[in-house]
Amino acid sequence: MTSSLLLGITTFTYLFATLCFVYIFVFKAYRVYPFAIAVTVLALAIQTAGIGLRWYESYAMDIGHAPLTNMYESVVFFSWSIALIYLLMEWKFKTRILGLFALPFAFLAMAYASFSTGISKEISPLIPALQSNWLIAHVITCFVGYAAFTVAAGLGAMFLLKVSKGGAEKKDGGQFLAAIPAPDLVEDLIYKSMLFGFIWLTAGIITGAVWANSAWGTYWSWDPKETWSLITWFIYAITLHSRYTGGWTGKPLAWLAILGLVSVIFTYYGVNFWLSGLHSYGSG
Repeated sequence: MTSSLLLGITTFTYLFATLCFVYIFVFKAYRVYPFAIAVTVLALAIQTAGIGLRWYESYAMDIGHAPLTNMYESVVFFSWSIALIYLLMEWKFKTRILGLFALPFAFLAMAYASFSTGISKEISPLIPALQSNWLIAHVITCFVGYAAFTVAAGLGAMFLLKVSKGGAEKKDGGQFLAAIPAPDLVEDLIYKSMLFGFIWLTAGIITGAVWANSAWGTYWSWDPKETWSLITWFIYAITLHSRYTGGWTGKPLAWLAILGLVSVIFTYYGVNFWLSGLHSYGSG
């Protein structure tokens, strides 16, 4: 058994869990909900084992580092974080349908990691810039934030679907949308997810700055990744402030959750492949 095999199994398990939630949504088959949750937990457990095994494999190769150092490993951890945050939110709020809007992101991330030919899946020695105790803290904080923003975007899509065709006024959104919780609850979950992600992204930027000073002698160098991280931070800061003061609520908040995810994806993926800078090593 290898880590690649376990992570490949994870990809299809997330797909199966997503299909379970599609079935629940279309046929209102809530009796399937416990099974769908069980499949999701199984997928997360297999993925956790795969990440742990890849970590062990690196030590067996006398490389010995956390599996968080290249695009492949970060995408896998991104998917893991999405699934974990989704399960915690489902355990807390029991929406019964959030999986339909959150798990596809976990599946797509794993599908990209498993099948893309543009990223390396090899375990490689760390380059000098990554040989720091700040590596794990910086990567974990950033990607937990990214995952929370991804769930917020899924909730944003859920909200917009719920209020379509007069759903906000009818409260049940029509028979087809009856499975989606009330708009007020979904909006509150969007806000909570974005706030949670914002706290973690802030921690990620701070740990990154400290790491940058240790590696390059400066806390901030306006590297493309740093610049876009700051842009993303401001998008969520402005959105959260406006929501708190009673400005942007309802549809504007939902759309901004989705817009924020676009900025997150460009910060994470686009910068690595399309803009050169100090973080370009992450594209491998």
